[in-house]
Amino acid sequence: MDSFGLFDFPAGQPLAARVRPRTVSEFRGHGGLLNNSIFQSYQNPNSTPPSLVLYGPPGTGKTTLARILADLSLRRFLEISAVNSSISELRDTFELSQAEIASGRSAAVLFIDEIHRFTKVQQDAVLKQVEEGSIVLIGATTENPRFALTPAIMSRALLLELKPLAEADLLSILENALTAERGLADKFQASSETLASIARLSGGDARKALTILESASVSAAIQNRQGIVETDITSSLQTAFVRYDDTGDQHYDVISAFIKSVRASDVDAALHYLARMLHGGEDPRFIARRLVILAAEDIGLADPGAVTLTNSVMNIVSLIGMPEGRIPLAEATIYLALAPKSNAAYLAINKALAEVEGGFAPEMPTYLRSSPAVAPTEAYQYPHDSSNNLVNQPLTSEPVGPYYQPGELGFETQLAERMRRIREILGKKGF
Repeated sequence: MDSFGLFDFPAGQPLAARVRPRTVSEFRGHGGLLNNSIFQSYQNPNSTPPSLVLYGPPGTGKTTLARILADLSLRRFLEISAVNSSISELRDTFELSQAEIASGRSAAVLFIDEIHRFTKVQQDAVLKQVEEGSIVLIGATTENPRFALTPAIMSRALLLELKPLAEADLLSILENALTAERGLADKFQASSETLASIARLSGGDARKALTILESASVSAAIQNRQGIVETDITSSLQTAFVRYDDTGDQHYDVISAFIKSVRASDVDAALHYLARMLHGGEDPRFIARRLVILAAEDIGLADPGAVTLTNSVMNIVSLIGMPEGRIPLAEATIYLALAPKSNAAYLAINKALAEVEGGFAPEMPTYLRSSPAVAPTEAYQYPHDSSNNLVNQPLTSEPVGPYYQPGELGFETQLAERMRRIREILGKKGF
């Protein structure tokens, strides 16, 4: 647990820590978030500020914002990390906050970084203190709190989502770091184009942007230059920072964007998201399985070969792995994106299931049963005994459907014509 002057950093701190914003005016990004009435309550000594959960990717200012809020409210700031904190350390923070209250001061702000890593027991341990007002909780998480945190915590805290920083905000942060006394103090210069390159490489993460800048300044210093150039960036950074967590939100968000891009028949967007997953270390078998599902759900009988193709790709990827597996995955992605789309089969089974789950289960005719207890009054009519392989014998005791409504693209146009002809021969109404 850390309890200190909020913005006192020892010598040798990384650039990102040294130039951390200290005030609301220094804080960059997130639009009008700081004009929210929530923040006004932190500045009002006569109000009790709400507990908060700050949700967003790394480097978007969650810890910085928590410190600024504690400073605004003139409250003691206690910080722990859920990665390595125990129940006993939590109790220590509660006691420190109680001591603040006993001395006539306001309850402390308890900042829990990576709060999603707390067990349910640890999360529940905070609840009583929050309810009694003996602490003001600010939790930070990179995981979707609606899934990662208990409902009890979420009902007692307001959720604020911090988005990746825009390139304009990152440029402002980098320019300040070059000139600020706490930063590089005008010892180095960089063109706007060079700073723009750093901003693009950082993927909306201010900490990464500042880390790249600091590394590039070291490269320039080694060569006795004050000017930071593109080669200083590339010498310390061989690949762009692409944010992808193969177990967290990005795992779900990027696969969602990938599926929706294929569904929308946008080949380029689909390949972009495929590349992000592969670059981030996503399990290629997971991607292949999702392609099989997509082929059945979104392409269906408009192109029956799509399921066969994706099933083959799934087996191939399981056998050959990466990096070669990227090629059949790309082929399947392109094929599915360009294939005619139909969710008619998906809708048909869902409609049939909904009726069955709703209790609709009419009696089966006895001539369809495997071993009827009573001899059927009517014999089963074998379709192959008919010249056209069709018999007009009821197969349900009550009418069902229609469930399947063929689409108007690809192979389903042929299926629609087949259904029309079958119904016509059997004297059934159209669909």
